[in-house]
Amino acid sequence: MRKFLIILVVAILVIFFAVNINKSKQSKTMNPQESNIQIDPISHASLILGWDNKYIFIDPVDEEKKNIFSSKPEPDLILITDIHGDHLDVETLKIITKDKTSIVAPQAVVDQIPEELKSKVSVMDNGGKKDFSGFSIESIPMYNLPGPSEKFHTKGRGNGYVVEGAGKRVYISGDTAGIPEMRSLQNIDIAFVAMNLPYTMDPEEAANAVLDFKPKTVYPYHYRQNPTKDFADVAKFKEIVNTSNPDIRVVQVDWYPKP
Repeated sequence: MRKFLIILVVAILVIFFAVNINKSKQSKTMNPQESNIQIDPISHASLILGWDNKYIFIDPVDEEKKNIFSSKPEPDLILITDIHGDHLDVETLKIITKDKTSIVAPQAVVDQIPEELKSKVSVMDNGGKKDFSGFSIESIPMYNLPGPSEKFHTKGRGNGYVVEGAGKRVYISGDTAGIPEMRSLQNIDIAFVAMNLPYTMDPEEAANAVLDFKPKTVYPYHYRQNPTKDFADVAKFKEIVNTSNPDIRVVQVDWYPKP
């Protein structure tokens, strides 16, 4: 009997420490909260939202193949915006997708996902709306306007997303110009807006679009000017936005930390 009690106590202690280590790891790898939403800027187009005890991964890409997601919480939901390699990383998807994980992507992305993952994927094309893990997901068009850049992102291929839950609405632009569908968004609490020519917008166009839909907080992201590795002027973006509307909070985060 005594031996049994000792084994039981040891088992309880092992479970206790395992749970607390996992909690500690999660808290250490997520950034401070934005209201009730934790934001973890991974790199370029990749980020994680810790929201209502769920983890939403957007465009999880491990560009340097350094297993950067190994220290992150397991995803409940993965949103993929486009087929390009800075948004779709099939090898990383294979590693991070777990039994509980749902993946949302447009058809063009699903066409490139291996069969072993397709049972986890829900197709959402522009204008779709579905509920996942207690969140409402709306797919927003993302595309280049007519001109030299139009060939990079054609209308209907990729998705931006509006995620709504726990009284908050978050917009992820994906690779897009300052399109009417973005400018007409309403009641956005947090927006992630891309700016890198020639693929998306310059700071002026991005700022002009943001001033139209007036999010409470905006994070400029995806601002590396490929292939030169120069960066868009996010300080200029902030200046333009806040000169016209100081009530919009512009948060500048380093999406490209040095090794």
